[in-house]
Amino acid sequence: MNELDESDTTNTIEFKERFFLESGKSLPSVTVAYETYGRLNTEGTNAILICHALTGDSHASSLNNPVNGRPAQKGWWEGLIGKNKAFDPEEYFIVCSNVLGGCYGTSGPTSIDPSTEKKYGINFPEITVRDMVNLQYKLLQKLGVTKLAAVSGGSLGGMQALEWAVIYPEFVEKIIPIATAARHSAWCIGLNSAARKAITDDKDWNNGCYVEQPRNGLATARMIAMISYRSPESFSKRFGREISNPSENSSGRFQVESYLRYQGEKLVKRFDANTYLYMTNASDTHDLGRERGNLHDVLSNIRAKTLCIGISSDILYPASEQKEIAASIPGSSYFEIDSIHGHDAFLIEFDQMNPVIKNFLNVKEGVEYEKV
Repeated sequence: MNELDESDTTNTIEFKERFFLESGKSLPSVTVAYETYGRLNTEGTNAILICHALTGDSHASSLNNPVNGRPAQKGWWEGLIGKNKAFDPEEYFIVCSNVLGGCYGTSGPTSIDPSTEKKYGINFPEITVRDMVNLQYKLLQKLGVTKLAAVSGGSLGGMQALEWAVIYPEFVEKIIPIATAARHSAWCIGLNSAARKAITDDKDWNNGCYVEQPRNGLATARMIAMISYRSPESFSKRFGREISNPSENSSGRFQVESYLRYQGEKLVKRFDANTYLYMTNASDTHDLGRERGNLHDVLSNIRAKTLCIGISSDILYPASEQKEIAASIPGSSYFEIDSIHGHDAFLIEFDQMNPVIKNFLNVKEGVEYEKV
């Protein structure tokens, strides 16, 4: 696995005290990898937390690049973070951390277990979205943040945004959950189950005790996911039934097959198979109503000002789910991205998202936000 070079753009903090998890288990210490953009005000109240999706990391923007003369490495939300963009570092202190259980510097299955001096692997304790949020809270406190102006993220990041509003209601002013779920659907769980089976059925997985990545299993898992991240219309428009390299490829492989295999191989080079299992399991166990009561009642108790964003062609987290979330949160607003790109539109359609998010963030207390 080729992890990001964190020495230049990513900071790390180690919390040496025991960190307790929702499962009742704990970690003897935890390390968090994070990046920041902009400056925290003296009151500690201008912070915005950006939460990444399944295989994401803390590098949301290239604002801290170039470093040591190297070219800037674009971040995954490059189009939303920057001067005059939705999340403006001249106004806000923007924080993005790699989630608990990740493989980009934050404690997870690839971390060293101090009791064995070997990687945790599948001995890493089960983690939930709530655990991710609780670790983010520790990080923000360490950074001097006293209140979050907003929390935003798409997919798994949106789940974190919703949990923030429930766990720390006095700490969060606004949330912007995008293309996400209040609890994971059977559809999403089914897709994740198939992806996990592809990994665990790979002979090289070796019950999680692999030295080299189980390449075939992890690549297939990514291929399954990539199908759900796009839409039939986007695949039809981009690939149709075109053959890949017809003059050289006698097997007649379709372009869409080549694309999916490329995406699978690309993930193998930068991600970890056990981490994939843990992250998808955390998504599947996500349920705002778990041990809290009726889901609608939990959502109706959210007091953070909320902008829910859906995507017209999203088959993974359909726009109807975003509308249901918005309808349950008092005074919330809803915006729908019109795109053929499916779930991945929240990483693509920046021209649509920037003005809507900027407008939402700029509405002051006591002013009703216009429904969109």
